Amino acid sequence: MSEKPVIIITGCSTGIGAYCAGALHRDGWRVFATVRRTEDMAALEGQGIEVLIMDYTRPESIAALVDEVAARTGGRIDALFNNGAYGQAGAVEDISVAVLRQQFETNVFGWHDLTCRVIPFMRRRGQGRIVHCSSILGLVPYRYRGAYNASKFALEGLGITLRMELEGSGIHVSLIEPGPIASNFTATALKHIKANIDIENSAHAQEYRRQLARLEGSGPVNKHKLGPEAVYKDLHHALTARRPKPHYVITTPAKQGVLLKRLLPASLFYRLLRKFD
Repeated sequence: MSEKPVIIITGCSTGIGAYCAGALHRDGWRVFATVRRTEDMAALEGQGIEVLIMDYTRPESIAALVDEVAARTGGRIDALFNNGAYGQAGAVEDISVAVLRQQFETNVFGWHDLTCRVIPFMRRRGQGRIVHCSSILGLVPYRYRGAYNASKFALEGLGITLRMELEGSGIHVSLIEPGPIASNFTATALKHIKANIDIENSAHAQEYRRQLARLEGSGPVNKHKLGPEAVYKDLHHALTARRPKPHYVITTPAKQGVLLKRLLPASLFYRLLRKFD
């Protein structure tokens, strides 16, 4: 039997997941971190973290993960931090159904599958914490991010509905909505643009070239970008507070976006968003 609180954290190869896995381990949690590639296991295992392979697009790997964690802990799963995701950029008209479906397989359907598999273990103990790493783009839309926006808007709807349905069960659901955070997210997004968007034949070719130049490092540095420790601060609260919040909006741009959406007429707000890169 595990005496330490047990958490599953997904997407731990780099960035937010890797940082939070290490921080929680140091804070006394028994951390099960997931990665998709075996070569990403060693750095986490070197910290004493238990690492398992899991891919959100492979249901059998999700089932195997939960079975393995339950076997190792005697059925104790106190918390889940759904974090692993990627962002498919591109104009909505340039995104094929197959590409959109893949975005949802990773960012929504896999998260839903894993979440539903851990809830019975939490119900048996009468307590649990489920935290989704959403995005400010799950609250505020952004042009040329339609697939990612849609996946995060869907996650917001599922997450908050689940929170309402679990009220009184002892299981709490929270959503973290970061703005710009230092990670490999941009590099991964760049790879997916080049792989899945026909840039040269697009009506948006000029805009793509401008944005690609920025993503490849020739544009200005985002002075509001924070490190993953900013996410950990709110994740820790969501996992340990007596009354965790439903939403944790992180970074100045994200907070500004939520405030402006609340205060401005919709038409003015959407026009204003067009001015931002």
